[in-house]
Amino acid sequence: MPGEVVPMDWMQAVMLGFLQGLTEFLPVSSTAHMAVVPQLLMHMEDPGAAFSAVVQLGPIIAIIAYFRKDLRRYVQGMIKTKSLANAQNDLDARLGWYTLLGTAPMAVFGVLLEKKIDHDFRRLNVIAVSLIVLAIVLWVAERVGKRKANLNDMTFSQSQVVGWAQVLALVPGASRSGVTITAGLFQGLDRESAARFSFLLSIPAISAAGLYKLIKVMKTASLGSVIGPYLLAALVAGVVAYIVVRWFMGYMKEHSTGVFIAYRIALGLLLLFLTHSGKIKDIPKSGEVEPVSAAVQIK
Repeated sequence: MPGEVVPMDWMQAVMLGFLQGLTEFLPVSSTAHMAVVPQLLMHMEDPGAAFSAVVQLGPIIAIIAYFRKDLRRYVQGMIKTKSLANAQNDLDARLGWYTLLGTAPMAVFGVLLEKKIDHDFRRLNVIAVSLIVLAIVLWVAERVGKRKANLNDMTFSQSQVVGWAQVLALVPGASRSGVTITAGLFQGLDRESAARFSFLLSIPAISAAGLYKLIKVMKTASLGSVIGPYLLAALVAGVVAYIVVRWFMGYMKEHSTGVFIAYRIALGLLLLFLTHSGKIKDIPKSGEVEPVSAAVQIK
C-alpha cells in the first residue's frame, strides 16, 4: 500500500531518485511517472508515502538553492515592508508577498482534501485523465495567451489566479508546474515569467507539503534499514532537479511547451491502456481491502 515503508536496493533508489528529480518541476507530473515506471521497469509497487516524503527533500533543497539570491531579496523586502499594502514600490517585496499569499489556497485545500488526495485521487484513471485534460488546457493557453507581461508587470490579481490554479495540482496527474504555467500564460505572462513564478510558488508549497509528510511518516513508521537507500534517492533527486530547473528556465526563453503537451497526452493514453489491460496495478479504492497477493509482493 502507498503508506507503507517499501524496501529497495541501492540501484532502485538511484533510479527512483533520478525519476523524481527529472519530473518534479517539469509540467509532466511526477506522480504519474511514479505510478507507472516502478511497475513497468522495476517490478515494484508504488514506492510509498515514506519514500515520497524522504525523496522530496532533494528537490526542495534544489529549488531553494537555485533561487537562493532571489529568495533572500524577497524575504528582506517583506520584512522591510511588513505588508503587501506597503510593497507597491518595491518589486522584490511585492513578489515575495505574491508568492506567499499565492500559496495559501493550496495549503488550505491540501489539508481539507488530504484523504481524497492520498486515496481516491491517486486512482490511475484519474491520473491519466488529468494528464490529458490539462495538456489540452495548456495547449489552449499557448494559443490564446498574449505573453506580453513579465514578473515586473504582474499584478496581485494575476498572481492570485496562478496561486488558486495551483490547487488543481492536488489532483495527481495535473502537475503543479503544469497548472501554474498554464494559468500564467492565460494571465498574459511570457513563458519564462510563467515558469519562474511557477517555481517560486513551488518553494513554500512543496516545502510545507514535504515536511508535513516527513513528520507524519516519522511518527508512524520506522525507516530502519531503508534510510540509506531513501537518502541516496533524495540526493540523486536533488542533483537532477537542480539541473532540470536550470535547463527548463533557459528552454522556456526560446520554446513553447508543445513537446510537454504531446508527451502528456501520449503518457495519459498509455496509462489508460496499461490500466485497463491489467498490465499495471491500480491502488485500492477507499475502504477496499488490497488482495493478499499484492500486499505480499511489496513487503
